[in-house]
Amino acid sequence: MIDYESCVPSHVRDIKPSGIRKFFDLVGSRPNAISLTVGEPDFVTPWHIRMAGIESLEKGKTYYTANAGLLELRQEISRYLARRFDVHYDPQKEVIVTVGGSEAIDITFRALLEPGDEVIIPLPAFVCYEPLARLAGGTPVIIETKEENKFKLTADELRAAITPKTKLLVLPYPNNPTGAIMTREELESLEEVLRGTNILILSDEIYAELTYGREHYSCAAVPGLTERTILASGFSKAFAMTGWRMGYLCAPEPIARQMLKLHQYGIMSAPTTAQFAAIEAMKNGDEDVQMMRSEYNRRRRYLTAGLRGIGLDCFEPEGAFYAFPYIGGCGLSSEEFCRRLLEEYDVAIVPGTAFGACGEGFARISYAYSVQHISKALDRMESFVKTLRK
Repeated sequence: MIDYESCVPSHVRDIKPSGIRKFFDLVGSRPNAISLTVGEPDFVTPWHIRMAGIESLEKGKTYYTANAGLLELRQEISRYLARRFDVHYDPQKEVIVTVGGSEAIDITFRALLEPGDEVIIPLPAFVCYEPLARLAGGTPVIIETKEENKFKLTADELRAAITPKTKLLVLPYPNNPTGAIMTREELESLEEVLRGTNILILSDEIYAELTYGREHYSCAAVPGLTERTILASGFSKAFAMTGWRMGYLCAPEPIARQMLKLHQYGIMSAPTTAQFAAIEAMKNGDEDVQMMRSEYNRRRRYLTAGLRGIGLDCFEPEGAFYAFPYIGGCGLSSEEFCRRLLEEYDVAIVPGTAFGACGEGFARISYAYSVQHISKALDRMESFVKTLRK
């Protein structure tokens, strides 16, 4: 009898499954449940983008592309970043098309980290950074951001976390789960702290197009940060292309060259059909993005007003498509609140602790769903909260 447990390294066994997927999977066994768990647009990929993928198949374009991706796509990504965010990368040497933004994050850690290297990660944040850093041999150094600072990383917090072992800083803004964003001035204050160091930045900008009331300012556009930034992004959120698994990373050429080797051996190249669709998104998708962003903004306002209306304080999200209300006043832990809400009222949201221990007392609610969907969930949540406050 094989002892399968001993076959798996401890650093893999010790990784906890995603707290997001835990509650999402529970919904499948409850046919009447309303889920506000997953950050997936409820829009279908715009037709002209789908058509570009279909046409590539009809024309027999089913071959491997260059490891880094179709040159035309890399050129369009470069033009898009310059047009939208005043960020400039050489499409032939500094842009790699990846399988989703997730691969871009993964190969950044694997290309840069050696055992003992420290990775500063502000939390709450998306669930992948800490486990991927550990799998690459790095040591996560957690900064617990605070609601009074609008869940932003401050210069003082960064300064206090840096040690001689610090290799990389993760900047997850616009932020999942809080909806926090960083302004140009705030990024410049971080640059002052990092000036003169050899610390690199992984800037996860997957939600760059989804900001409300203020344009996204890229870390890679800040003088003094440009040369130390690896920009990871993709098509899933802004273009409603989750299933196409299309992402990209941009980095200074000496680093991108090393990352390309990992992508080459682990992936070969991103799916060809999806790359042709992505070209169309980059060229002609601005109006689609604007339409979807406007609708998310409407849902954002509706959800945050509804949460406050039932007595749950809610930080005003400025980016992404999540609200992060404070539920600690209800007398339950985040996990217990979300579990009972699902079991007793058939509404699924995600405990704040899925995004780090400092998420205790909060819950993440996705508004990548229709207003009708959100409205039904709010009605049930109101009934639940009333029972807790009797």
